[in-house]
Amino acid sequence: MNGFSAKNIIVLVVDDSPESLGMLNATLNDAGLTVLVALDGHQALSIVDKIQPDVILLDAVMPVMDGFDTCLKLKERLPTIPIIFMTGLNDSKHVIKGFEAGGVDYITKPVVPAEVLARIRVHSHNARMAKSAQAALDYAGQFIFCVSKSGDLEWATPHAQELLCDISRHSDNTQDIAHTWSQIQTDIAKWLNSGDTAAPLTITQFDSTLEATFAGNDSNTHVLIRVNVPKQAGTEDDLREVFNITKRESQVLYWLSFGKTNWEIAQILDMSPRTVNKHLEQIYKKLEVDNRTSAVSMSIRVLEKS
Repeated sequence: MNGFSAKNIIVLVVDDSPESLGMLNATLNDAGLTVLVALDGHQALSIVDKIQPDVILLDAVMPVMDGFDTCLKLKERLPTIPIIFMTGLNDSKHVIKGFEAGGVDYITKPVVPAEVLARIRVHSHNARMAKSAQAALDYAGQFIFCVSKSGDLEWATPHAQELLCDISRHSDNTQDIAHTWSQIQTDIAKWLNSGDTAAPLTITQFDSTLEATFAGNDSNTHVLIRVNVPKQAGTEDDLREVFNITKRESQVLYWLSFGKTNWEIAQILDMSPRTVNKHLEQIYKKLEVDNRTSAVSMSIRVLEKS
């Protein structure tokens, strides 16, 4: 297909029909894509635990675990990966069911190769653009969550996921993050639908109190939420004494604990973002951590006890 770039695209094809798998495997390989295959939902789940595909082609009708149940479980593990349903069914109820399960698109069998490649191109491109945007937010130190109007968590920046795991004392995995979010989902949904998101939402279910603020719309049906830790009682001097860091480093760490970005800290402390980065490098080394979330977690504990 003209203009189609298959560079580094990994496609997982899930279908209980060997004939269908063979045809799709040949078509996608010829186009230069890397293809993974699974004969059922269980195999698919096992594969994504080891390798993350860019796009998933999923048969809707399979024995034991059908495509809809498989999709739900796949989205728990890979919430941002586009899933395209394949089926010979043309009943609108099945189309709706596929989208409700988390699918982004729907194609009917017999599959038209050019159509499959076109849809893979579009959805993999969109997913990568979204991932780049999320990475940019994470690089800026933003604790951003994307949620539906009903409070369902769609995606979160890695820093936000780490924060959620840390405050709830859970390990860093998708199931624990989902469990933790379920504790605040109702409050988030009520707040989003109250018509008054200008006022922040105070979250008190965890050891550390959090504050959710409206950060914009991801689409007509999704909202971006920024989570911050409200100002603590401790001071920069407390951080300096406990961690044996310099005065400037304690100032950077202090504002970091409020969820401020490197650029915001630079403005507050009248220094360049590059200098902020240099201070952060020393802070990480002295605190024996390797990321800002861990540093923030340690500083919050000190500030809250002070």
